[in-house]
Amino acid sequence: MITTPNHDDFAVLVVAKAPVPGLAKTRLAADVGDRAAAEIAAAALLDTLRVVAAVPTRNRIVAITGDLADAVRGDDVRDALKDFIVIEQRGHDLGHRLAHAHSDTAAIVSGPIVQIGMDTPQLTPQLLLHAGRTLQCSSPTAVLGMAEDGGWWVLGVQNAVVAAAIATVPTSRPDTGERTRAALRDIGVRVLPVATLRDVDYLADLRAVAARCSPTSQFRRAVHSLNHGSSA
Repeated sequence: MITTPNHDDFAVLVVAKAPVPGLAKTRLAADVGDRAAAEIAAAALLDTLRVVAAVPTRNRIVAITGDLADAVRGDDVRDALKDFIVIEQRGHDLGHRLAHAHSDTAAIVSGPIVQIGMDTPQLTPQLLLHAGRTLQCSSPTAVLGMAEDGGWWVLGVQNAVVAAAIATVPTSRPDTGERTRAALRDIGVRVLPVATLRDVDYLADLRAVAARCSPTSQFRRAVHSLNHGSSA
C-alpha cells in the first residue's frame, strides 16, 4: 500500500478512463475531434493525479478502464500511476462501476473513501482534505460535491456499503446529483455538502475550467493549444 507519514485517515479513489481517442470525452469529441478530446482528457487526468498525489492521505487508489497502450500520453499516465494503487473497473454501467470501485478499494484499505473522477482538473489538495476530514467528524455521514451541470464531482463515504446505494442512480442527467443525495438519505446517511465545481464535458466547459486551473496546469496548456490551433 502507498502510505504517507503524518497522513490523514482516509483514502482518495480516482475513477478514470484511459484517454483513448474515440473512447474518451466522446461528447467533447463531437466538437473538437477524437484526438483533441483525448489530449484534453489526458491533461485532465494528469492534473488530477498530481493533485491527489499532493494530498497527505493514507492511501491513493485509481480504478481505471481502457488500455493505456492505446491512450494519448499513455506513458505519462503510466508513470504518474506509480504513486497509486491501481485496480481495474468492473460493472456494466457507470453506477455499478462506481459502487464496485468502492467495494474493491475497501477490500484493500480500511476507513473512509473520498472518490472523484477526472473531469475537474481545477480541484486542489485543500478541497480533498476538507472532504476527507469532514467524513471523520461524525457517523453516519457522506459528503457530496455537486457539479454545475447537476451531477456531482466528489463522493465521500465512510464505507463501501454506503457507496452501494448509488449503484442504480442514473448518471449523466441534470438530476443525478439530487438523485444521489436522495439515495444516500434513503439509507439513513446524513449528506454534507462541499464545494460545487464545473466539470468538463463539452466545448463550452473548457475555457471556464481552464481559467480556474493553476498556471502550471497541463489541462490549461492543452486548452490553450487547442484554442491556438483552432484560430490558426
